Amino acid sequence: MLKIFGFFMLLNLVGNPFLALIILLVILYFLDRRYVGIFPSITKPFRRSRQISKLRTTISLNPNDVSAKFELARLLTERKRFSESKELLVQIADRYEQSAEYWVELGYVNLKLGQLPEGEAQMLQGLEINRRAQYGQPYLRLAETFRNIDHDKALYYVGQFQEIQSSSSEAYYLAGSMYKALGRNEDAKRAFAESTAIYRSLPKYKKRQERGWALRSYFAKLRT
Repeated sequence: MLKIFGFFMLLNLVGNPFLALIILLVILYFLDRRYVGIFPSITKPFRRSRQISKLRTTISLNPNDVSAKFELARLLTERKRFSESKELLVQIADRYEQSAEYWVELGYVNLKLGQLPEGEAQMLQGLEINRRAQYGQPYLRLAETFRNIDHDKALYYVGQFQEIQSSSSEAYYLAGSMYKALGRNEDAKRAFAESTAIYRSLPKYKKRQERGWALRSYFAKLRT
């Protein structure tokens, strides 16, 4: 209702419905980026492209810069260029043998390339070195990978993440999604409710980070 009211206010001001709609969408986008965080950042891809370009230059000048290669591989993974990322990661394997961050990154790339047993084993190797690597996010990546393949395994990995991030709305939202996929609707509703309850108990500085997951959980509970 508020959006409709805002649209007609803007229409009255600018006199053009298309311009009013564009202005409204821009306002909603900036409000979301400031207070919610559901919409993706429109500037992040440009910042990432600049970083990739700088790292390529650095590596061309110093091919032995393993830190630059690892960072470049990570950014290429974000851009879904998994084969190129893996090629870089394999090149620096001997320098990162004891790095949890390295193994979970390589494992994730292999998961995305469809090499599930290898990718899972590498991610677990990284988590064995440091169970809290990337704040437990590798467990969520494993859960998402097996979400439609092995529900029990997916739930297990969500549970592992919950042990690390017990005050995370995201963890309970994902657990609820898994339960819903299994047809366990009552368990799903409880997980979604717990997600929103956790959000309400968080300090202000953490609510910005978790608000999007709490909103997803609220609407998911209504649909369950």
